[in-house]
Amino acid sequence: MSDAPSPFRFPDHFLWGTATSAHQVEGNNRYSDWWEWEQSQARHESLKREGKNPEDYISGQACDHYHRFEEDIELMAQGGQNAHRLSIEWARIEPREGEWRQEEVEHYRTVLTSLQQRRIKTFVTLWHFTNPAWFSAKGGWLVHANRKYFLRYVDRIARALGPHVDFWITLNEPGVYTQLSYHWGWWPPQQRSLWASIRVFINLALAHRAAYHLLKRVTPSRPVGIANNVTSIEAYRKHHLWDHVMEWSALIIANHLFYRLSGIRTHDFLGINYYFKTRLLRTRGKLKPTTDNVTRYHRAVNDMGWEIHPHGLFDVLMDLSHLHKPIYITENGIPARHDEQRIAFIKDHLREVYHALRAGAPVQGYCYWSLLDNFEWHEGWKPQFGLIAVDRHTHTRTPKHSYHYYRDIITANALPKDSL
Repeated sequence: MSDAPSPFRFPDHFLWGTATSAHQVEGNNRYSDWWEWEQSQARHESLKREGKNPEDYISGQACDHYHRFEEDIELMAQGGQNAHRLSIEWARIEPREGEWRQEEVEHYRTVLTSLQQRRIKTFVTLWHFTNPAWFSAKGGWLVHANRKYFLRYVDRIARALGPHVDFWITLNEPGVYTQLSYHWGWWPPQQRSLWASIRVFINLALAHRAAYHLLKRVTPSRPVGIANNVTSIEAYRKHHLWDHVMEWSALIIANHLFYRLSGIRTHDFLGINYYFKTRLLRTRGKLKPTTDNVTRYHRAVNDMGWEIHPHGLFDVLMDLSHLHKPIYITENGIPARHDEQRIAFIKDHLREVYHALRAGAPVQGYCYWSLLDNFEWHEGWKPQFGLIAVDRHTHTRTPKHSYHYYRDIITANALPKDSL
């Protein structure tokens, strides 16, 4: 066997890490709108009608990361990671309007300091889907004036924790939140209104813009961006002009619209979350296409039914590179019971990142989602994204083979030679 180095070598100083969000891993997020929704009788009755056990859809203690963060950070360090994306839970900091809990701010300071001591760069998300229950009771993001409450919280966190933050992420996946909470009605507050979803999306864009300028005043040297869920979208009929228009429109809405509404100058970097490809199917006589169900012709999908399409990551990286901003992949992962599928997913997607780098895309870091098997929103506990398994009852951590595989990539700063 040749001892020649792998040709798939990444740039020096490339950031390698994992990502988590507070509500999904910390546990006992009692003052948030998500906690209230999980515990509600209406939610439980809805799950029972679907033949599901409500206990499997309650975050509860989650992964108990709130108390076990030192153990988890040590696992990051042992895995060679030099970056981590985490979120601050607003509902812990301000559980009731105007009531600020300094002890919770100090908790996050301790977490960030622990990461710094291990030379792990921090990507700190200020809002990852959850809101304080009191904020939601005031209308949440549907009310334009409510952004003042968010900015008040951002200002407090920036002044208290700014020295411990390397990158600010104001918002996580505003498009996903808008669609699932206000258009499809899957998430709280479970509204089904196109007009409401448009208003929320615009309000989030304005909130980001204002938060950007606030953060640059308080912590001028810290880059600020968002984590934007992007997807590779393709229409089947390459020869049909209208299908191309539909594909282009879908790509603009999914991958570019938030940048245009908030202003690309309020993004020092592009944080992108990539999971799957979307195929557009339009039947004769209809103007609007639908999303095709690719399982009917046996394409590779993950445990949530999303098509696994690594080349789509290359496509979006090359598309977004024309915005001339540093790119960090802030989420990329797979829900998979079989860890061999996770290993293949990591290898195949990182190969596409490498190809994009060679083609000129300014990618500077990659965070796998997720460090731990965690609570997965309305999907509950079934999806397993983590590099590390977590026992729901004892919270024992068990690194998977994929954890070690990813560690080896990080150590070599390169993919294995067999990736070719």
